[in-house]
Amino acid sequence: MLDEKDRVILALLAKNARITLTSIAQAIRISDVATKKRLQKLESRGVIVGYRALVNPREVGYNAVALIGVNAEPGRVVEIAAALASRRDTTYVAITSGDHDVIAEVWARDSGELLSKIKEIESLSGVKDVCPAILVDTIKYHTSLPEEFLRKNLEGVERREGED
Repeated sequence: MLDEKDRVILALLAKNARITLTSIAQAIRISDVATKKRLQKLESRGVIVGYRALVNPREVGYNAVALIGVNAEPGRVVEIAAALASRRDTTYVAITSGDHDVIAEVWARDSGELLSKIKEIESLSGVKDVCPAILVDTIKYHTSLPEEFLRKNLEGVERREGED
């Protein structure tokens, strides 16, 4: 179970994954060593699953991005999800309970390459159909935590920083 200090650590990291250990420790008012132990515990428990840079695909040469819904033959959903996750062009794969069995985000250099990738996915054994949604513009990038979590858990910290 997460306590208040853990939630503040997560909110601080979600806001700025490059925040220093010392800054986190000061915000939650414990030592650097205790903060490091808390971080390690959050990592080992799988609460924190990684630290990554958020990248604009177009700025690194990927001008065609799609969210692809994939429907699988009965009993093959996990296999299809694993196959999609192993592809070097997917940035996100999830098994869903919605309109599609699996959702994958696929990056390509251009629309021609994206079409080829979609055809490759369609040809995977066990795939019934593929429903791509090509992203025209990104209004909000993925966030690691919802804004309401950040607001709730940083409220007291930001107020204390203003007092210092």
